[in-house]
Amino acid sequence: METILSPGIKLQKYGITEKKKAELDTLKNQVIDATAIVQQQQTIVNSLTEKATRYQGYLLTSESNRTHALSNKNLVDQVIQNAYDLALNSKNAFAQTVLSAQDTTRVSNNISDLISKLIYSVEIINKLSNLVIRKKALNPLISDDLISRINTAGNDANNAVALTLVALKSTLAAEASILESEGAITLESKQATKLYLTLTDEKSLDTALSPQPASKTSARALIYEAYKNAQVAYEKANTANDETARQLSIATSNLNKAQIKLQSLQSSLAAATAAAYAS
Repeated sequence: METILSPGIKLQKYGITEKKKAELDTLKNQVIDATAIVQQQQTIVNSLTEKATRYQGYLLTSESNRTHALSNKNLVDQVIQNAYDLALNSKNAFAQTVLSAQDTTRVSNNISDLISKLIYSVEIINKLSNLVIRKKALNPLISDDLISRINTAGNDANNAVALTLVALKSTLAAEASILESEGAITLESKQATKLYLTLTDEKSLDTALSPQPASKTSARALIYEAYKNAQVAYEKANTANDETARQLSIATSNLNKAQIKLQSLQSSLAAATAAAYAS
């Protein structure tokens, strides 16, 4: 038998149904809005992830460039130091060679003077020997030992002249060798100094190894500038990479929150839908 409900009961049931429908619609709208927010946050995360990957590549490239630039800077410093040492040592060696040449010349002059004196002595001894021999012929009382000693003195003087000539020959040979070395060292010193000045654009060795490059166009200045630029580029890339990582972290956190909220709303909608159909 059909149960006839009063008009008041029908109205009450109709009101409860509309209320649940309104609640379900509200939850559905909230789910739609939350889904849109999740999609929006996911798009931001995807974009920042791509950006972070790209900036990490920039950072690796700039770090590699900085490493190479630093290696070049250290290498040019070593080359310049070696060129400076070579130029300075050559300069000192040249100065010592000049002094040696002067000393050798002085020795040669002294030996030449000694030879002249020895030759003069030999001539005097020979004259004395001839005189004694003539006197001996006139005066037999003159000692034979005196004549022997004079002859010995003459022979010794001649030997001294011969030995001194050998010494002079050796000295002249040494002087020639020193002069030859002086020419080679002079050329080496000029080339070493020129190499150093070319690398640094310094005016002389007196301003060598200055803390800052004297010229903006020298090899050293250009390599220093390249390292400075590489360092600046690395710092910028590192800052950009850190900032992108920070933004990605925030966006990921926002996405997680949005996903949790969406899951909560979906669960609430599912529960409310099931309850509405069950009533």
